[in-house]
Amino acid sequence: MEFGIFVQGHVPLTQLAADPDFEHTSLMNDIAIAKAADKAGFKYVWASEHHFLDEYSHLASNDVFLGYLAAATERIHLGSGIFNPLPQANHPVKVAEKVATLDHLSNGRFEFGTGRGAGSREILGLGLPDTAITKEIWAEVVREIPKMWLQDSYSYEGKWFSMPERNVLPKPWKKPHPPMWYAAGNAPSYEMAARMGLGVLGFSVGSPADAEAAVAAYKKAVPAAEPVGAYVNDNVMVTSSAVCLADGKRARRAASTMGMGRLQSLVFRYHDTFPRPDWIPAWPEVLPEPTVEEVEWRLRNGYLICGDPDEVLAQIKRYEATGIDQLTFGLPIQLSLADTLETIELIGRYVIPKLDKDPVHRTTRFRSAAAALGK
Repeated sequence: MEFGIFVQGHVPLTQLAADPDFEHTSLMNDIAIAKAADKAGFKYVWASEHHFLDEYSHLASNDVFLGYLAAATERIHLGSGIFNPLPQANHPVKVAEKVATLDHLSNGRFEFGTGRGAGSREILGLGLPDTAITKEIWAEVVREIPKMWLQDSYSYEGKWFSMPERNVLPKPWKKPHPPMWYAAGNAPSYEMAARMGLGVLGFSVGSPADAEAAVAAYKKAVPAAEPVGAYVNDNVMVTSSAVCLADGKRARRAASTMGMGRLQSLVFRYHDTFPRPDWIPAWPEVLPEPTVEEVEWRLRNGYLICGDPDEVLAQIKRYEATGIDQLTFGLPIQLSLADTLETIELIGRYVIPKLDKDPVHRTTRFRSAAAALGK
């Protein structure tokens, strides 16, 4: 099992009240976190693309952010979590060009994650008529982007975008092209991604039990994949929050004050295409922050990874048992930068060497195999 981190320019109002420049501070912290993860042996960093989502995510131009990280890191793969390829948000040709450029700048370390946007606030703000139509548009576009990389002469006349014959440049540096992923939210989406040969970015997985069902749906479908690109990226990534400190009690106290209640409320405020559970209040009401006892309940039931390195290792092994390929720790929370860096350093020292013994990235193996076959 491989490991990653996920950042998204989180700017909580409480942080902004204490530091009027926290929007800037947040982005600088995310850079520091990514550099620390690279040094600690994490294999992936994923960066969001969101628009208009106050507090939740102020990282809109993740191509710029990842371009900076290409020069600031050495080994870690840099992933778009996501690039939105809908023509109303980003023209598909521009997306293909950005991906290929990042492939060059990162020396082949870029991972191309796609998706359809967070919800109505984002989608309607970008000029789309409704959220329901995004699936159809995405399905049309995602099949065309690999053709732009692999063909010297490309043209297209479709329902949602068209272009005259052109050579889309640059071409990806490392052949045949970067690994392709899709941000999926439920079992049918996992199955669809598998059939298309796409890896899955499982940002909505809540526990190992959820991961087990999602992995089963994906792995059952992927052997029959007809990839939209040059190869199958057989990969399931899921996310969890994590606090790993030398003192397990201190880790629990930190988890109880890092803004989990408000963050979860923001998720359902903006991701309004998700069914909202009855226990999530309608915005602007927010969930209270968990007590230390409630933190204990969450980690016992797999909804949080928290404790000292030995405890965290045991909790992560529950994810390993589900068959996921990558566990990514979401860091858009109000954990202090010092505690976040300690978490990364301790997981890198005590957890990753026990669970990820392959020095080569899983996606690199798929890509290299396809290149050897001349695809």
